[in-house]
Amino acid sequence: MTRESLGEFEQLVLLAVVRLGDENVYGVPIADEIERRTGRSVSPAAVYVTLRRLEQKGMLSSTMSDPTPERGGKARRCVKLTEAGAESLRVSRQVLDRMWQGVDPRVRGQR
Repeated sequence: MTRESLGEFEQLVLLAVVRLGDENVYGVPIADEIERRTGRSVSPAAVYVTLRRLEQKGMLSSTMSDPTPERGGKARRCVKLTEAGAESLRVSRQVLDRMWQGVDPRVRGQR
């Protein structure tokens, strides 16, 4: 398996999936979680494009939910982290931790 590095937004999306952690995780709650935790405005469209790309890379799997109960309710594409996605997150974290080792504490935000 080749290690493909994750971009920052891909990491945020995967981490939001992990944090939301149930079977019905889809784009809008993922965007909301990223906004809530980072303070960044996130377009649901950007999340959906990223979810599709992460699924193509094998880091997520998806299923269609039952339609929502309201009249004309639509099914949602729900995602779940795969083992490959979890491993990519672990590797990304390890790489960043190694890069931060030995960096001046002022840059790290510590006094």
